[in-house]
Amino acid sequence: MSQSPEANDVGGYSFEKAVAELESIVARLERGDVALDESIAIYERGEALKKHCEKLLSAAENRIEKIRLDRAGNPQGVEPLDNA
Repeated sequence: MSQSPEANDVGGYSFEKAVAELESIVARLERGDVALDESIAIYERGEALKKHCEKLLSAAENRIEKIRLDRAGNPQGVEPLDNA
């Protein structure tokens, strides 16, 4: 299923805005009161929003660092969080 251009215009959305819209889409689809054509369109938009959120989360995870402490408990430097 190819996505419409409108479904892909989420690149500038903040994580919070994308999640809020995604939650709204899920609620509409769960209610089941949306016509089939519109359901398909908003589902495609939801997919685009989900991918955008995953991209933003991945970027945030890559920036998070863990503070290394010396034996006295003083900050010594940082290292990637995944090396814990």
